[in-house]
Amino acid sequence: MNDEKLGRGKGLQEVLPDCHHVCLIYDNEEQRRKTVTEYLASGLKQGELVRYFADMTSPQELRGWLLEAGVEFSKAEEDGAFGIAGAESAYCPSGRFVPQEVIANMVSRYDVARKAGYRGSRACGEMSWALRDIPGADRFLEYEVRINMITETFPYIGMCQYDARLFDGATLFKVLQVHPYMIAQGQIVRNPLYIKPEEFLATLERDRDKT
Repeated sequence: MNDEKLGRGKGLQEVLPDCHHVCLIYDNEEQRRKTVTEYLASGLKQGELVRYFADMTSPQELRGWLLEAGVEFSKAEEDGAFGIAGAESAYCPSGRFVPQEVIANMVSRYDVARKAGYRGSRACGEMSWALRDIPGADRFLEYEVRINMITETFPYIGMCQYDARLFDGATLFKVLQVHPYMIAQGQIVRNPLYIKPEEFLATLERDRDKT
């Protein structure tokens, strides 16, 4: 993906094999619904393995969004190509959040998708679970930055949702620093605030030393 294309942004309906980690920071439910629906529809259309990790949104509500948009997903759900799971159980299967374990599960999912013949793997997660009193939840930024260090060649894309009405401004600024791409006006664009993973991890270490 060259800089000229990135300058214009990429539509959510396009294949983005090299755009692997995106953040959606929102304060408008209607816009979030439109963005999420288009994002999931794109993955289903492209023959990808699609997963949605819901926290504040019920599975029934999410299916309703897709149905209203005319997105066919029933067969994909029956075949296992499309799945909805609870965010807390997906990110914290043992009752605590361990970034390395979640990332290992992601890589395993990519491997399964590759062997099954999918064109790629696509996930979307609501991050509001990280605000609850879950052991290890304070490490969610470490998880986010380490995703950028995965060197898989199999096409994959993940979109993390952050409600600006729940997360404070300082946290959202750090969220932007660990996502190389972001959603702006319905398009995926390069994030100018993104910094290299090694630099961000060093900052986290310094902050821990101060506490």
